[in-house]
Amino acid sequence: MYYVAAALLGLSGLFYSASHHELGQFGSNVCSYGSTFCENPVVVFTGAALAAAWGMFVSIK
Repeated sequence: MYYVAAALLGLSGLFYSASHHELGQFGSNVCSYGSTFCENPVVVFTGAALAAAWGMFVSIK
């Protein structure tokens, strides 16, 4: 589950950078396919936080 959280955290950063026009032409392509996530990258970040919390919950020994 930590791998999923890390992937979502990376995607959150990608969408945040793309929405602030820091990636050039690649950012435009990313936002054209995922415009909802470019407008609100916090949605993906919230998913990453929930995945990390769930991973910590199920790995308690």
